[in-house]
Amino acid sequence: MDPTAIESLLKEVREGRTGVADALEKLRNLPFEDLGFAKLDHHRALRTGMPEVIFASGKSITQVTSIFAHMAKAGGNVLATRASQEMFEAVLMVEPRAEFHEAARAITLTQNAAVPAGKGTIAVVCAGTSDLPVAEEAAVTARLMGNDVELIADVGVAGIHRLLAQRTSLQSARVLIVCAGMEGALPTVVAGMVHAPVLAVPTSVGYGVSFGGVAALLGMLNTCSPNVSVVNIDNGFGAACMASLINHL
Repeated sequence: MDPTAIESLLKEVREGRTGVADALEKLRNLPFEDLGFAKLDHHRALRTGMPEVIFASGKSITQVTSIFAHMAKAGGNVLATRASQEMFEAVLMVEPRAEFHEAARAITLTQNAAVPAGKGTIAVVCAGTSDLPVAEEAAVTARLMGNDVELIADVGVAGIHRLLAQRTSLQSARVLIVCAGMEGALPTVVAGMVHAPVLAVPTSVGYGVSFGGVAALLGMLNTCSPNVSVVNIDNGFGAACMASLINHL
């Protein structure tokens, strides 16, 4: 349940198109629904503007399927991140409208087309093709939250001319998400080209002493560009949530 859905339900009750008992049934599981192994926070979209999301990694296929089905029944958009093909096939059995985004490792269900639109474009930029899973996770999340998204891939600093060729798209974005592994230099370069907030996402891409993304994380934290903020390693989802909040202000 988000503010738009609640407002629509109240209007239906006022106009006599929905009975009070039916409205109460739709609201019965606010603020949360207890499944025993999980407590679904249906109230989160009302509090924060963003619904609860399923982090599928570490959960069983049965748990993911059950949570997805109950969230779908609540009527809002549903997102499961870090999901497998096997999880998607199980979800399809209970919710045939679900979609799988293989590169992003995400399962989505779009039920609420009335999600308020963001004010501009979110550009999701990644340094190399190996960073694409994180960038795709950010793009899928941002789109589901009502944003126009442009994905710009394989424009790392090793071939700076590729990035410069995207100058128009970069400078027209209202918010940018920049994903990079290795030494993590790309967000600093992008930030020096744009008049917008840049959300840097270090990825776990790189050889030995990249330490699974720690080198990129430290490089981004030490950026000399003041319009850069950094999220956790591989956290395309978190960057998209922050970018969506900025884009809706």
